[in-house]
Amino acid sequence: MNGPHFSWRSVWLALRSRRTAAVSLLSFSSGLPLGLVWIAIPTWLAREGVDIRIIGLFTLAQAPWSFKFLWSPLMDRFALPLPRLGRKLGWTLLWQVALLLCIVPLGGLSFSPDILWIIGSLTLAIAFASASQDIAIDAYAVEILEPDEQGVAVGARIAIYRAAMFVAGGLTITLAGLWSWPVMFAVLALLFVPMMAVTLLAPKPDADRIHAPATLRQAVWEPFVGFLSKRRALELLAFVVLYKLADNLAGSLVRPFLVQVGFNDFDVGVATATIGLAATLIGTFIGGMLTTAMGLGHALWTFGALQILSNFGYVLIAEIGVNRPLMYGAMGFESLTTGMGTGAFSVLLLRMTQKQFSATQYALFSSLFALPRILAGPVTGVMVDAVGWSQFFWFTIAVGIPGLLMLHRFAPLGAREPEIETPAEIHPRRMSRGRLLVRGLLGGVMAFAMAALAVALLEAVKRQRLAPLADFDLYAPIMDLFLPANLSDWLSLFGVTLFSLVFALATAATAFARSKK
Repeated sequence: MNGPHFSWRSVWLALRSRRTAAVSLLSFSSGLPLGLVWIAIPTWLAREGVDIRIIGLFTLAQAPWSFKFLWSPLMDRFALPLPRLGRKLGWTLLWQVALLLCIVPLGGLSFSPDILWIIGSLTLAIAFASASQDIAIDAYAVEILEPDEQGVAVGARIAIYRAAMFVAGGLTITLAGLWSWPVMFAVLALLFVPMMAVTLLAPKPDADRIHAPATLRQAVWEPFVGFLSKRRALELLAFVVLYKLADNLAGSLVRPFLVQVGFNDFDVGVATATIGLAATLIGTFIGGMLTTAMGLGHALWTFGALQILSNFGYVLIAEIGVNRPLMYGAMGFESLTTGMGTGAFSVLLLRMTQKQFSATQYALFSSLFALPRILAGPVTGVMVDAVGWSQFFWFTIAVGIPGLLMLHRFAPLGAREPEIETPAEIHPRRMSRGRLLVRGLLGGVMAFAMAALAVALLEAVKRQRLAPLADFDLYAPIMDLFLPANLSDWLSLFGVTLFSLVFALATAATAFARSKK
């Protein structure tokens, strides 16, 4: 730990930095409304006897966090008339004021919870303002943090963010039982006052280093073109998807896995909500500090390898069965390495983002980062059904290797820092609209063929496992995919088609970015 590759002085300097403190404290402002919308409001409505079907509709308020990249270009293009704050801090202050004004009325509505359309409108407004605030704060972090501060800031941000979610969620519910919901809504609203003070006192980015887009078209289009024209841009995007893929696949159905193995609800709750949460927070904070000390390249390699190896604990559980010390240890180690990998990976996202498009690009990268986690559930369900738990976890270990191979392309083993800022080394050719269309169609057809083959292969393996004496048949699953007979078949075909459309658009966009304008 005292070798030449470690710099603990940089960690100490980052901890003392006003920039690190400002970015970390602002994350408290991000976590509060998330805990309110996801946890506190549904619990309050349930206590008031609201129909569970209506409460279920309130989960749609989470949509703004998933689609925030749609309006993020507005914050790159336009600035509020607050020149002393700068572009991103000005937007942050606006959304903090909006959140305070949206939360305060909930206290009055606590006496009349039957006015559900007003409560629903306020909940959606809180979610929109919160997602917009996240765009501004993330963009501010991209613009203000120096490379040696990013690791420590990321670790502190996630820890404080989770603490704010706990305050707005679990702690609010507990205190509402002692006091009342109107009081707690008022307290949550007032917590944004000190957050506004943090925004007003936060250090300002160097305006000379950041050239904002001159038009809205540039703010929307240039973030795509600017990144795709980079050398190895596609390899970076592939790495973004693959690096956490093994971790996302293994963790997506871990609770059903533990239940099916035979653990009771208490064991599952302790493992996931207590040990898992604490280990993830500790891992993220430690991962951020170690990333600063050892360099991003070393951190990505070390934590990536640990993430992959941690899934071996689930293989042992699948083979041995109910063993509480083994389960707690495996869950804790996997959560710890997940947090460490997330800390290093979040630093990479900051480095990949261009400062002039900080709002749009970071929103896009974070959405892409979340995509494997969102899609992992349906994929893992099909795989486990086809091969069983033990073979599935072995597969997650194997599927982590391509991510490390992609990492080697821009951060060779032994390199302290990755090379992601190198200008593009391409020879652009003029591409007509017809040729761009052909490129996109070819990419979509190839993606459709690969996805269809993967789905059919999984179904064939499942049938072979159920009838081991029968011949291996790949033709029948392919025909079932193209001739859907039930809802499951239609969903499979829809997933394959959606994947091919996304790949087709990405192929056409890349060809355009690397062609003569």
